[in-house]
Order: sequence, then C-alpha cells, then structure tokens
Amino acid sequence: MTDPEFNRDFQPAYGIAVPVAQNVQRITVNNPSAFTFHGTNSYIVGDRSVAVIDPGPDDDQHLRALMAALQGREVTHIFVSHTHRDHSPLAERLKQATGALTVAEGPHRAARPLHEGEQNPFAESSDTEFVPDIVIGDGESLSGDGWALTALHTPGHTANHSAFALDESGIVFSADHVMAWATTIVAPPDGSMRDYMASLEKLLQRRDRLFLPGHGGPVNDPTAFMRGLRAHRRMREKAVLARIKAGDRTIPDMVKVIYRRTDPRLHGAAALSVLAHIEDLIEKGDVQTDGPPSLTGLYFPT
Repeated sequence: MTDPEFNRDFQPAYGIAVPVAQNVQRITVNNPSAFTFHGTNSYIVGDRSVAVIDPGPDDDQHLRALMAALQGREVTHIFVSHTHRDHSPLAERLKQATGALTVAEGPHRAARPLHEGEQNPFAESSDTEFVPDIVIGDGESLSGDGWALTALHTPGHTANHSAFALDESGIVFSADHVMAWATTIVAPPDGSMRDYMASLEKLLQRRDRLFLPGHGGPVNDPTAFMRGLRAHRRMREKAVLARIKAGDRTIPDMVKVIYRRTDPRLHGAAALSVLAHIEDLIEKGDVQTDGPPSLTGLYFPT
C-alpha cells in the first residue's frame, strides 16, 4: 500500500479569477484555517452564460470578487457541493444578485441520528438554512451555454455531499471529498466512513483526468491519488484494530499512539476520524461494543 502524495504547493490569489481549465475559473476565499487550508475555492464554469460552484461563506469581499468576475455574463445556476459554512451560505446573496437557481443534493442532514447524550462537534459548522431550488439526483445533469454538469453523490464528508463532473472534459469538481493537500475530515454524526469509502470506490471507477477540489490545488492524477487515499484509510483501520487488540478501551488512548507524530492541536479531529473508523468496523461486524462508541468512552465486551 502507498499513501497519497499530498501537494501543499498552492497560491490562493485571493479575489482574482484564475483560469484553471477551458472555460473554468477559480476564485479562492480569504478564509484560511486548519480545516480550509488557504481558503475555499469557488469555480465559475462556462463562457457567456455560466454556473458557479460553491459560492463560499457569507463574505462581502468574496461576493464582490465573484460579481466582478461575472460582470457581463449571465449566471443561470449556483451549484453547492455540501452544506458546511465555508461552502454554501453565500449562495443566497449570489442568487439575489444574479437571479440564478441554486442546485444541490438537498438540505443539511446528519449521516446518522445522535446517540443519547451525544453532541455534534460540527453543529456550528453546518449551514442548516440552505434549501436548494433544484434537488439534483445522482447522475442527473444540468446544462448551460457550452457546459453541462452531472451530479455525483459522494456522501462521507457530509451526508449530502456531491461532486460535479464537467461532461466530456474528464474534469470533476471534487469539493471536500478528494483534495490534494490533505485527507478529508470524516466526522460522525455528520460524516460516515462507510459512505466515504463507498464514494471513493465510485469515483475510482470513472477514470477522470483532473479533480478541482474545494480547497487547495488540483489533483492531476485522480486515479493514483484516490488509490493512495484508499490505502491510507485502510492502514488507519488496521491501526485502530491493532490498538483494540492491544487493550485500548478509549479513543483518546488510541489517538495518543496512532497519531503520536501528529500535532497535538489536531488530535481532536483525529479522534473523530478514529470514531468514524470504529463505527464502520461495528457496521461490518469486526468490532462489538456494549453501547455506542463515543469520543470520551469506548467499551468492549470481555
């Protein structure tokens, strides 16, 4: 197994529409963080009549940059990959400014119900107000002047996550499902590792030539990169099973060992990833517990 070759070499060029493919421009929001890398990427697809993919957070400066780049062109559709606050909130203001219709898999929802006493660690990151004008099904397409986008439902990072394929080009806007700079956060209850791995397999069957993600630069060899992602996740799953067999009974204990070379400030996100792996292992029947696993306590039958 080979880990993916991550590439963190990316120049965000905030506020500037950067051509990244024929009739495709990228504008990066100035919202860098540990979760967004240098910021969220919005894409403009088309020539005279265009679609916008992932307008981003409710940010005045970014709205001005988008409107400047769109000047003189009709915007017919606003595609939203998923409802995290770094991707979808600006859709409403952009819709009001352009008259475009919003398009997505659906409103925000969790991958599973909350367990008794459980709190959603990413609740504040979720845009629960967004409701698309057009609910687009898996494999359904919408088209405009010189472009056609097909929805590829890719749950895992969130339950309503979609990538969008630019038909006939071999280009996929992969949003937060596949990114060149880092692995995707899969955090229950919003995310599901089982769904994520199934979505990865789905995209592996396509053999596309280029991914344009929601953060960071392009993925130039998607098939090889996703094989690396798959191997990385399988390696993590084996590491979790090894810690269980070694006697660990709580997720924090596992994180201390599995992520011992990782910045301790990222151990919270790592714990969520371990939880996602454990939930997947439980679903597959490889692990049994005497109650639902949690970030603070995980108990196995003797």
